[in-house]
Amino acid sequence: MSTTLYIITGASRGMGEAIATQLLSSPEHCVIGISRGQSAALTEAARISGAELEQWPHDLAEPLSAAKALQAWLEALPPGRFSSATLINNAGVVPMPGPVDDTSLEELSAALRVGLEATLLLSSAFLRATAQLGNQRRILNISSGLGRRAMAGSAAYCAAKAGMDNLSRAMALDEAAKPAGATVVSLAPGVIDTDMQTQLRAGDPAKFPDQAQFVNFKTSGQLQSPPDAARKVLAYLARADFGRITLADLRDPV
Repeated sequence: MSTTLYIITGASRGMGEAIATQLLSSPEHCVIGISRGQSAALTEAARISGAELEQWPHDLAEPLSAAKALQAWLEALPPGRFSSATLINNAGVVPMPGPVDDTSLEELSAALRVGLEATLLLSSAFLRATAQLGNQRRILNISSGLGRRAMAGSAAYCAAKAGMDNLSRAMALDEAAKPAGATVVSLAPGVIDTDMQTQLRAGDPAKFPDQAQFVNFKTSGQLQSPPDAARKVLAYLARADFGRITLADLRDPV
């Protein structure tokens, strides 16, 4: 039986947990979750299906150790252990909304490290250590519409996602130049009912002019549930033309 490897950051809650849970429904999948916390729901999903699961406790605000651990683990695998491999860079941090001069240096640093540096380092480790799989590799970076348009009070998050988008474009160009490179996509999934949305709704309108818009997303029923968003993300990941568009948005026409 061929086994497919999935590595997911931010897998202990929100959409990351939902993506991992759905992947664990197949016994042919091996899921590595990289998060600060552990998810009992993932442990139970793996027990029921018989899928392989490892949950690695790493704080991605210090991403170098996680990237080194991933590279070492991948390089130690026996040849042919997996038929294909996918890295899903999902983890992200939103500081409390407000201008950068009203946000702590620690919060700003964490937002860039988790949202961008971790994506860069984990992608590098993944691509280096899985070269033998050639074009049977995919990197899916979970971006945001805020990587493609600025919003007051969210500079660090906008910067991380914009950096993720252009990082994805550059990596896609590098991989396309190889005889059997990986496929890279940066995908905006739309608005999802997670802790991040709760934090945005709690923002001070004086510091976060778009606060009312996020309240409206909730009150008008525009937020996707994490499981629904995860299904759409995984359907996109499975598309035969995955990678045809490097910067993608689930809200765009197919």
